[in-house]
Amino acid sequence: MLAIRKGNERGHADYGWLNTFHTFSFGEYFDTAHMGYSSLRVINEDRVQPGEGFGTHPHRDMEIITYVLDGALEHKDSMGNGSVIRPGDIQYMSAGTGVTHSEFNPSQSELVHFLQIWILPNERGHKPHYDQRHFDADEKRGQWLLLASPDGEGNSIAIQQDAHLYARVLTAGEQVEYHPPAGRRTFLHVACGDLQLNGQPLAAGDGARIHQEATLRLVATTDAEVLLFDLA
Repeated sequence: MLAIRKGNERGHADYGWLNTFHTFSFGEYFDTAHMGYSSLRVINEDRVQPGEGFGTHPHRDMEIITYVLDGALEHKDSMGNGSVIRPGDIQYMSAGTGVTHSEFNPSQSELVHFLQIWILPNERGHKPHYDQRHFDADEKRGQWLLLASPDGEGNSIAIQQDAHLYARVLTAGEQVEYHPPAGRRTFLHVACGDLQLNGQPLAAGDGARIHQEATLRLVATTDAEVLLFDLA
C-alpha cells in the first residue's frame, strides 16, 4: 500500500507572521482522516517572518523534533537550554512530564523555514530531556542517514519510541532504493525538490504512507531532500 497526499491538500493557515502547513490534524485544522500514522503525530512545515516567533508555551508527553531547512531558529526552554539551530541541525525535546519553550526567528531580514515533527512517546511521564546534533549535507548523500532512533544508534539522537528517522539528499537523476523492514510502516516526506516514488511524482511538501511494500524506488527529478520514518 502506497498512499500519496499532495502538499496542497494539507491543512494550511497564514497568519502573516507564520505560514504553516499541517500534514496531520493540528490546532484549528481538524481532519479525522489524517490524525497521524503509527506513532507519527505531527509534521508541520512552518515559515516564520523575520523577528517573529512562538512565545513561551507548554508541551507534555510528546517527542518533538525540529529540522531547519532555511534560515535560523532560536530556542529557549524551561530546562535551561538555549540555542540557535540552522540547516543541518536537528533539535530534540522530550516533553515528558512537562516543559515550556519559545521559538523565534532571530533574523531581522531572513525568513526561517523548518519542519516540526511530533512523535508519540512509548509511555507517558518521562523525565523531560533535550538534545541536538548537526549533520552536514554531505553525510546525507549516498546513504540513508539515521538522525533519530530508539537506542541512539551511531550518532543519532535517542528518542522514547520505536521509531527511526532517516534523511537523504539526492542529486538530480540519482536513483536509490529503500527496503522497509517486514511488518513495519513507513512514511516519506519530501522536504525539498521533486522526485518519483515507485513511478509516482512527488514534490516538496508531499507525503506518502507506505505499508507492505517490499521496495521503494526513488528517482530524483531535481536535487531533492527527503525524510523517511520507519515506524512500528
